[in-house]
Amino acid sequence: MDETPDHGILPDGTTAPGATPEAGLQGAVIVGVVPGLSTRVLKEATRYAQLLNAPLLVVHVDVTRFVTYEDPDGYVHTTPLDVEASAGQTDLRAVTAEASRFLDGHDLDWRVRQLVGDPAMAMKHLAESIDARLIVVGTRKRGLGESIREFFTGSVAARLAHRQPRPILIVPLGEPVPDDEEIWPS
Repeated sequence: MDETPDHGILPDGTTAPGATPEAGLQGAVIVGVVPGLSTRVLKEATRYAQLLNAPLLVVHVDVTRFVTYEDPDGYVHTTPLDVEASAGQTDLRAVTAEASRFLDGHDLDWRVRQLVGDPAMAMKHLAESIDARLIVVGTRKRGLGESIREFFTGSVAARLAHRQPRPILIVPLGEPVPDDEEIWPS
């Protein structure tokens, strides 16, 4: 892992003026993660990054913040949905710790980056900026709550598949749905 964990990202998730967080990441494999995600997603992303001889970019998207505007020099200004919200920084620390536990010791150039806003759109724009070779995401856990959330917000994987040209690896989590069971409960 690069010894500069923020890679030009300030504590509030914005890009430092003049920083080039994408330096050395051209052609990387991007893996979208959330705290507590199964290491299976990181394992598959690591395997493909090694097969492609590409760096691995572990990405967490803070959905409690959104981009307000971007300066011509690349500095990104964000605003929290809730002024008291610090969940994004807590989540970033958790993701970084989980990635370190899993990836330390692997012969792989990897970094952690936090994006803000809509997960599919944020990863799409990052993938374009670094010409990513592959995007890896996990499925959501099964359950009524997740089905309702996905009904309203849509699947990140499906939205990525329809809104950008790069290959996507979707790693199933949990037990598969039996053939005779409805995927989307009525």
